[in-house]
Amino acid sequence: MTDRTMGRRRPAQPKHRRPDQNARQRLLEAAGHVFAEKGFDRATGKEISERAATNTAAVNYYFGGMTGLYAAVLEEANSRFVTLDAVSAAVAGKADAKAGLRAIIELLVRTLTGPMSSSWVPRVLGREIVAPSPALDVLREKELLPKTRILRSIVGELMELPEDHPAVARGCLSVMAPCFMLLVCDRRTLKRMFPSFGFASDDAEAVVSHLVQFASAGLSAVAGDARKKS
Repeated sequence: MTDRTMGRRRPAQPKHRRPDQNARQRLLEAAGHVFAEKGFDRATGKEISERAATNTAAVNYYFGGMTGLYAAVLEEANSRFVTLDAVSAAVAGKADAKAGLRAIIELLVRTLTGPMSSSWVPRVLGREIVAPSPALDVLREKELLPKTRILRSIVGELMELPEDHPAVARGCLSVMAPCFMLLVCDRRTLKRMFPSFGFASDDAEAVVSHLVQFASAGLSAVAGDARKKS
């Protein structure tokens, strides 16, 4: 080995970048905001990537494209809202059907009047309910239908009618309609229309009591008519 060779510096070794462990979550969060504001059709991977401080290839890398990203955002929204596990836990061990009904309504109302109500979550879910996409198919089988079966069982018991009775199906929709209104409708518009309703977390108990009383009375009246016709 010559002196000249010994004096040469070895070329610098390329530095390997450490994987960004938070990139996927940042993309989910940024996409949630964009989808809430613009919907899936008008959202772009470029805007989402810029908000998430990632390169534009990150959407494909982590989610396989915009469709996969939207499906992941929808699943994330459901996990932050009211999951099947949360509903099952809420009604477990309740003394009777009315207590079970109150547990479900309370879970929904407290979620819809709590901090989550000002996030992107209800807006993404609201958009999906009004205009369903193929991404809803998985959640429908995994979450929505099992939740509906729990509610149908409770309402059927309250009405003393078979779960497959038409009055029970209509009763379930009547019970859930106010909660869907809180989820889907623009909160600022609702506050202007009904300023004394009580949309804050401190109002949750009063709203729950009202909805339970209203639902119980309505179900009882409808059930009486249904049994007379049977």
